Amino acid sequence: MSEVKISAETRSEFGKGAARRIRRADKVPGVLYGHGTEPVHLTLPGHELLLALRTPNVLIALDIAGKGSELAIPKSVQRDPLKGFLEHVDLLLVKRGEKVNVEVPVVAEGELAPGGNLLEHVLNALPVEAEATHIPESFTVSVEGLEAGASVLAKDIELPKGVSLATDEDAVVLQVVAAQAEEPAADEEATEEAAPEAEGDESSEG
Repeated sequence: MSEVKISAETRSEFGKGAARRIRRADKVPGVLYGHGTEPVHLTLPGHELLLALRTPNVLIALDIAGKGSELAIPKSVQRDPLKGFLEHVDLLLVKRGEKVNVEVPVVAEGELAPGGNLLEHVLNALPVEAEATHIPESFTVSVEGLEAGASVLAKDIELPKGVSLATDEDAVVLQVVAAQAEEPAADEEATEEAAPEAEGDESSEG
């Protein structure tokens, strides 16, 4: 997995007003926690952080002014619901060699069997336990030729060495759903049948 270096500063101002000032400076407020230590409130560069977060479970090498270096992975990212910019990030402190529980995106490749069936992602990401410095970016699963009713279970996904499932091995990750039969014609017939009845009712009232 990729490791991204980001410089950060500690902050002592809190609240909505302070957060707005930080964001106006193209920076993002955040907090670093873990290993039973006191949370460290940070200010991080917005653009660099945004680029880093494009990689799921990215390993961030923080260079914190006055506090040295730390390794962290993103645990919670808050974005503006309309504009999408970063509002706040929670970072989990990790150590090299340490195992952590994360969710790794599942990517499907290949074509389903003919028939217009649909592929449903029951789990968009697979919960696994992996070494903090060797978290997979994604798991690629072949769905080539799968027919309606077929499914891919957690245990069917090949995991790299050192990575183990953190969920039920029989959990459904992907499943192929049969194409829905269209019924517009039947609806139209029902409408046409109802129309003469309505006309008959009106004439009988007169």
